[in-house]
Amino acid sequence: MFHKEGYKIILITVLLLAALNVISYLSINIYWIKFSVFAISVLILLLILQFFRNPGRATQINDLNIVSPVDGKVVVIEEVYEKEYFKDKRLQISIFMSPINVHVTRYPVGGIIKLSKYHPGKFLVAWHPKSSEENERTTVVIKNKIAGEVLYRQIAGALAKRIVNYAEEGQEIVQGTDSGFIKFGSRVDVFLPLHTKVNVKLNDKVKGGVSVIANAEN
Repeated sequence: MFHKEGYKIILITVLLLAALNVISYLSINIYWIKFSVFAISVLILLLILQFFRNPGRATQINDLNIVSPVDGKVVVIEEVYEKEYFKDKRLQISIFMSPINVHVTRYPVGGIIKLSKYHPGKFLVAWHPKSSEENERTTVVIKNKIAGEVLYRQIAGALAKRIVNYAEEGQEIVQGTDSGFIKFGSRVDVFLPLHTKVNVKLNDKVKGGVSVIANAEN
């Protein structure tokens, strides 16, 4: 299963590679060159397919749980001052996605979208300390009846040149469902109330829509 953001790119890739291999087959008489063109074409196609894969995820809906919005590695767990929306201290959990991770973004909690905002910006490497404030990014705030207001931020990396965000203000959304896509290496920051219980450690690998990264107070 592939994400809809990849349909056009996959189709164009297939057509271009097919044309290249037809030309190679008809115009080149050296077998090993033909085989090399075919092998490289298959490799390119496999890389494109794996990047846009969208595996089904069975999220256990629970307002006490905050699930990871993406696949990747936990790179930050700390108290920070969130100055865009909350303007106070929050608990930040950041997850870095490499180019080989699934890049679908999922809603970490269910509820009502209170804010959905796009920010143009730079393309610093995703682990840069200032990437959360200076890179191209989106900010989404969800109002959940138990967890309160949860903010997550999609952040473009040095390779990511497009962020897709489906969240619309006033929309009621379901935990774990598709909220967008980030192309190539990137990261997502989640901002939670300070009293939230963290369930992950630095360098833990997490799965979007499945891994419970924190628990809200009941």
